[in-house]
Order: sequence, then C-alpha cells, then structure tokens
Amino acid sequence: MKTNSELQKDVQDAIKWEPLLHSAEIGVIVKDGVVTLTGTVDSYIKKTEAEDAAKRVAGVKALVEDIEVKFPNSLSKTDADVANDALAALKADWSVPDEKIVVKVEDGWITLEGELPWNYQKEAAKRAVKYLKGVKGVINNIKIKSEVHDKIEQKAVKNALRRSSIDDSDIDVSVSGTTVTLTGVVNSWYAKEEAGRIAWKTPGIWHVKNELAVDYEYAF
Repeated sequence: MKTNSELQKDVQDAIKWEPLLHSAEIGVIVKDGVVTLTGTVDSYIKKTEAEDAAKRVAGVKALVEDIEVKFPNSLSKTDADVANDALAALKADWSVPDEKIVVKVEDGWITLEGELPWNYQKEAAKRAVKYLKGVKGVINNIKIKSEVHDKIEQKAVKNALRRSSIDDSDIDVSVSGTTVTLTGVVNSWYAKEEAGRIAWKTPGIWHVKNELAVDYEYAF
C-alpha cells in the first residue's frame, strides 16, 4: 500500500507528464487514497486532463476535483457566443442527434439536456462541446431512453465484462427493469469506469448504477 506522500508524488508526476499540464499550477492533496486536486487553469480541457491523469494512477480510490477555470481576457467569450458555438459543434458531429438536445450556458458552463437512445451519443455530445473556446465546464444532464425494448439479460452483461481487458472476477451484475447495477471490488479507477462503459452498451438500458469500490490492494 502506498503512503499518502508516495501517492501524492505519483499523481503529481502523472499530471506533469501530460503535455498540456507542464506549466499548470495544480495542487495535489492525498488522504487514505482520496485525492483532491486544486488550482487554476486557463481551459476546461486542462481541467479534465488533470482529472483523467489522476484517475489512471494506481492507488487512487476516489477523486475530489476543485480546479477552477479562469480565462485570460483574450480567451473570454459571452455566454451567447459559447451557446452558438456549442450548437454548431453538436450539429457538426454525425453521431449526435442534435435536434434532441437543449443547450444552456451560464457563466461559461454548458448544460446539456434532452433524451437520447444510447449512452455513446450522450458522451459524444459532451466531447463535442468541451473543447470549445470559452467553456469553463460541462454538465451533462442528457437522459437515456432506449428505443430498444429487448429484455436486458444479466448474462449478456457479465459475458461482455468477461470479454474485456479488466478483471471481472469480483464484479457482480444485477438487473432490474431497464437498470443495470454493478457492485463489488476492482483494483483501479480505470477498471471501474471501463466496467460502467461496457454496461452502458447493453441494448434496452436506461440507467447504470456503478457502485464498484476501488481497492488497489485487493489484487495482491
């Protein structure tokens, strides 16, 4: 098991390793596997890069993200401009049914709302707008309402997890109506997110409850 100082150094090194974050002033606080990121960056993509870099570090059990996005004047945009850019970006992405999405912008924060049949479309919508100039953050409130009415098979989800690169031996799958719930233990944040991503591909799904615990030690 890593000490707090060892995990802190690993997370700091992982963040510095990202080209976009070489000069970013990001603080890292660690207590019992819970990592808190603080500081200020000049773009939303740097904020998400720091978060993703921290998640990939072995030993991180939970992440608290408290990074603020603050633009220099040259990069500032009005909310109306950000909204127009977001609408254009969604329309340009072939994988996003943009006519089903409502965009709201307040103080540089984009909120996406609406209903889509597949989670990959929801994720694609967020990717389409998060790189835009003037964006401080994205709140993805799009709901999934599948147009497929096949019964969700627990066995199908378990088989999909088994085919993946993650260790699914301690992952339990339960199905209730259109909701899949994942419980158990995995040895990395990546494994938890990958299990959730795989579950979201199930035909007919509306919700995934990813309740997997991350315990780096359990694999050793």
